[in-house]
Amino acid sequence: MMQILIAPITAALIAQIAKLLIKSNGLKLDWQSFISYSGMPSSHAATVISLAASIGLTQGFSSPLFFISVILSFFIIRDALGVRNYVGQQGKILNNLIKNLSDNKIVSAEKYPRLVEKIGHTPAQIIAGALLGFLVSLIGYYIF
Repeated sequence: MMQILIAPITAALIAQIAKLLIKSNGLKLDWQSFISYSGMPSSHAATVISLAASIGLTQGFSSPLFFISVILSFFIIRDALGVRNYVGQQGKILNNLIKNLSDNKIVSAEKYPRLVEKIGHTPAQIIAGALLGFLVSLIGYYIF
């Protein structure tokens, strides 16, 4: 039963560590990528797919808890792909707007914080995270 808690947390941690190692590219550790919202693989997908898979494996794939976790997974993944990508695009546009206005001395760029531009996930990042989450749950199921 602890697998339902341990597997998703483990999947999230592995995904975040993978982001750190992938982004660093072996040269220098970029600790900011450990807490980033985006990147390869998606820790959002890894966590929710691991949760759904763990519930399915332990409680049955026809249990109400499994269906609830699948529905919640859909919304979280949809948000990571859609809404947060739009937020990132808006951040990029606003950053460019502030830069252009400050170049023309209309506004002072120091008054406005630089917005995060990479906050969503690509489909490949989601798929990689989902596969990671499923594999962690499967391994956890056979270990516990």
